[in-house]
Amino acid sequence: MVSKVKRLLIGRPMKSDELDHEKLSKFKALAVLSSDALSSVAYGTEQILIVLMVAGFSAVWYSIPISVAVLGLLAILILSYRQTIFAYPKGGGAYIVAKENLGVPVGLMAGGSLLVDYILTVAVSASAGTDALTSAFPFLHDYSVAIAITVILILTIINLRGVTEAASFIAIPVYLFVVSIFVLIISGVFKYATGDVHAAIPELGSAVSNISLFLLLKAFSSGCSALTGVEAVSNAIPNFKQPAEKNAAKTLVMMGLILGAMFIGISLLAYWYGVTPDPKVTVVSQISQSVFGRGFLYYAIQGVTALILFLAANTAYSAFPLLSFMLAKDKFMPHMFMVRGDRLGFSNGIIILGVLASVLVAAFHGDTGSLIPLYAVGVFIPFTLSQLGMMIHWYKTKPSAWIQRFVVNTIGMITTLSITLIFIFTKFSHIWMVFIFLPLVMLLFMRIHRHYVNTADQLRIQLDVDKPTIKGSTFLVPVSGITRVVLNSISYARSLSDNVVAVYIGFDEEEIQKMEQKWAEWNPGVRLIVLRSRYRSVVKPLIRFIETVEWKTASTDHITIVIPQFITKHWWQNILHNQSSLLIRTFLVNHKDIVITTVPYHLNK
Repeated sequence: MVSKVKRLLIGRPMKSDELDHEKLSKFKALAVLSSDALSSVAYGTEQILIVLMVAGFSAVWYSIPISVAVLGLLAILILSYRQTIFAYPKGGGAYIVAKENLGVPVGLMAGGSLLVDYILTVAVSASAGTDALTSAFPFLHDYSVAIAITVILILTIINLRGVTEAASFIAIPVYLFVVSIFVLIISGVFKYATGDVHAAIPELGSAVSNISLFLLLKAFSSGCSALTGVEAVSNAIPNFKQPAEKNAAKTLVMMGLILGAMFIGISLLAYWYGVTPDPKVTVVSQISQSVFGRGFLYYAIQGVTALILFLAANTAYSAFPLLSFMLAKDKFMPHMFMVRGDRLGFSNGIIILGVLASVLVAAFHGDTGSLIPLYAVGVFIPFTLSQLGMMIHWYKTKPSAWIQRFVVNTIGMITTLSITLIFIFTKFSHIWMVFIFLPLVMLLFMRIHRHYVNTADQLRIQLDVDKPTIKGSTFLVPVSGITRVVLNSISYARSLSDNVVAVYIGFDEEEIQKMEQKWAEWNPGVRLIVLRSRYRSVVKPLIRFIETVEWKTASTDHITIVIPQFITKHWWQNILHNQSSLLIRTFLVNHKDIVITTVPYHLNK
């Protein structure tokens, strides 16, 4: 039943040699890897306006120069990450760049920041999409958390079906969103140019009495949330068709051009139409209503905006599993993140991402405003480390024209470091938990790595010294009575060795006498050892006996515990029986270096 449901949800298993068919073309990669960055135009301008409104409506004109500054930063990041793509064509982005040029701890900081950011990407996208949906249909406002978690579940299932299938599903809504936003911008500009807009707005450059540099920097840092997701292309180079690095670089540039045009267009329309933030109606919703009214085009734009905000999470679903794979390959994350699933994707990474994002949405009650500061600072830390790492890379390798490349990354590093510091100083009350959580993530990475190193050291053998030791075998069979289960286990043990001993643990003398009498009558050719347990414990007397046998036979015999166990026909029937065999097995596995064998006997009624 479970297998059938799995096949229905994620499709047939794929062969390993089908992996090349899962590579992305530029057209599909732009949709999958740019959905996060492109969708941020739906809330980037809004985040700027929310901050500026503290100084009053007269301060909203500052949104234009701030948006231009954000565009400048976008251009720097696109140029910087384009260089990273060609320098590190195997992907990994900030994690690989920082690890190789700044050291492992700094690489882990970049990798940990990105992993946290990808979790936040899914949570923010689901929450922002829900906000867009509830703006058009206010009666859904009370169900925001349930809607967001449902969308995360759907996206998780879609991505478990494979990269190519997910890309095919996402491409149409993403490009539909891009077209609809450009239709909105062109229509809005035309309506403004023809004098059909009569909003009372402050003039550019007009004096604002209570504005401060601190407020402007805070607004700028908020607007930089529109740049999240820019690094995803450099992380996911292995997902591109060959030549992977050239296709990735072209995709990155195209994403930057589209994002820049849409962002500045929405900012200009918001200013010209006198739009102010409203907790229940998004800025894009207000612009759409001003341009088209509450007609078909308004609901169409709201629909595709909600859809793209939901699908923006897919950028994280593409990048998180790949980054987890690279960290796991370096022994900083569990090896399960290296395993490809039935559809050749890193299924464990996809599932874990969905679960953690759902927990985050529930914890923050789907409040996008509370999540975005965490989301943005989680991006700008690896932005900065990546640029610094690339500066060191160019200085060490000194390829042709390295000075120009060094200058580009230097400008990028200084800019992103400035944004990071602005975030820290202006939004510390929102992001302080990052400075607790990120060191804990790095500590977890180091502990995992230490475990893998210690395990390898203990398991490693010297090929010219360590040889198999040939010993005899002593088989101990714990029994609770004379049944077909015991018969089955003793038969198995005797087929391997003549040195077999049955062990019975009795709680009172009457039971012990009956067992000894029945055993003598049965006479299976195996000696019965009776252990008396005054405190009705099964495990402790058995352990003491095993230790005694170990002490006597350690140099001559391997000790094997043969555990009889019957398997019920239906799962619920297990509840009706004591699971002493499982208890014994669990305890022995965790405490003794001996062989443990379970001999099952299946009931058919």
